[in-house]
Order: sequence, then C-alpha cells, then structure tokens
Amino acid sequence: MATELLLIAVGNTRTRYALVEDGEIQPAASLRNDRLEDDAAELRAVVEAHQNLAVLIASVNKPVAKRVQEHVDEAAPAGTRVLRFGQDVAIDVPHSLTPPITVGQDRLLAALGAFARSDQACVVVDAGTAITADFIDGQGIFHGGAIAPGVRMMLASLHEHTAALPEVEFSPDLAPSLSGGWGLESDDDGAAKAAAQPFGKTTAQAMVLGAVSAARGLVHTLVDRYAEFYEAYPRVVATGGDAPMLFENHPIVEHIVPDLVLIGMLTAWQMHVANEEDADQELA
Repeated sequence: MATELLLIAVGNTRTRYALVEDGEIQPAASLRNDRLEDDAAELRAVVEAHQNLAVLIASVNKPVAKRVQEHVDEAAPAGTRVLRFGQDVAIDVPHSLTPPITVGQDRLLAALGAFARSDQACVVVDAGTAITADFIDGQGIFHGGAIAPGVRMMLASLHEHTAALPEVEFSPDLAPSLSGGWGLESDDDGAAKAAAQPFGKTTAQAMVLGAVSAARGLVHTLVDRYAEFYEAYPRVVATGGDAPMLFENHPIVEHIVPDLVLIGMLTAWQMHVANEEDADQELA
C-alpha cells in the first residue's frame, strides 16, 4: 500500500493542512490557533480516515505545534508516521545566512516552493501576521530578507498605543484600491465615474490606508533593492492570508499562491525521499 501524505503548516495565527494525492496537493483547510481545541475535530477525522499515513508538520509556533501533534497522535491509526521539519525532515535550501541560523521554517519552505515552481530568481512576499519579503536567486540560494509587522498587527498597535484610535478589523470592505484610496471607478456600463480618492475619509479608513500603504511600499522598496543587488528584476510571488487583499492585480506582484508553504513542504519531502533512496542504493 502506498504511503499517503498529510501536510500541516502551523503558523502564528492559523494552521493550514492538506492531503497529497498522486503527487498533487489537494484543497487546504485551516484552523484558527486560538480555537484549536474546538476545531481540531476536522483534522482528527482526516487522520483517522487514512491508513498508512505520513504526517509532515512544519511550524513557526512551537506551543501550537505541540498541541497539533498531540491531536494527530491521538487520532492516528497504527502505522501512521508523524514527522517534524527540522527534526526528522531537513529543509534542504542552500543559503548565505549568518550563523546561528534562526530563520523561520515558513520562510525557507515558501522560498523552496517558489523556486520549485519557477526555477528562477524570486522575491517571496508572505503577508500574514508578519510580512516577510525574502530573496532566492537563480541558483536557488536563499539570501534572507526583511520582516515587518503585518497589516493587522499595525492596526492593533495603533489601537493599543494611542488613547483615541479605534480597534479596526482589516477586511475587503476596508481595503483601499491599488490607486491608493476609495471611490467608485466605473458604473454598470463600465464608464468612469470618479477616480479613487487617496484619502481616508474616516479614522478607520485612514488607519487602514496607512497600514496598507506601508505594506505595499515595503514590497516596492525591497524589490527595487533586491533587483539592484541581483542586477535583474526577479519574479515576485505573494502568499499568506492577506496577500489577495494587498496584492491582487498589483503591478509588481506576478503571482499570488495561497499555499506556497505547503508546496515547499511537499518539495522538501520529495527531496527527503529521493535522498533516502540514494542512501539505500549506496548501501546495497
């Protein structure tokens, strides 16, 4: 019986998981980490329903990853293997980082996934709890990048560190257009009505516009700097929960790939299996 594969990526806010069938990642589901104990039944049901399963866990959140693994262990049929990246499976990405290496698994896996898909230099933007923008060159070498607060973290910080600014939830209704503001751009017949205005007309709009502009400006600045270093413009790929709201139809972002970390996990697993097979052949 062929080994089935379940990928679980534990992030700061959410945990994403997906089965792999015939080498293809199936549609992913997600759990909120703060509701894990309430929502884990769906994940447990997936584990219980599959025999001869290999479960791969990647994490940037050790306490939640520990709880996720406990749920998997409790639900797993006999013969299930649970493997952790960094312990049982290596993330084999060549890099130019300065020791000690403390880069998050999500950043390495997203870079690996992006390079596996494109086979060319990439800037990988992950827009979630934090925003990261990392560079991997045309030889697949990970050079590192930048980490900044995510849009929701910026909004929360404005609320928490001021006396009057309200608590604002980042949502599609509040996301300013790529032109920088709000306003009707066309009527039902497609005729122009009014250009989007580059002003927040309410306090909530002003806060969101500031946070979104900071995120988009960060990406613009870093892509320019990385391109100057590389002497060519790399492909820009975005992932993460907020990527569609920030970068849909963005002129500098070529692709939005929701589950780039899962793609990197599958790539790393395939490399791991290939290395094991090579080692077995050498011993034969």
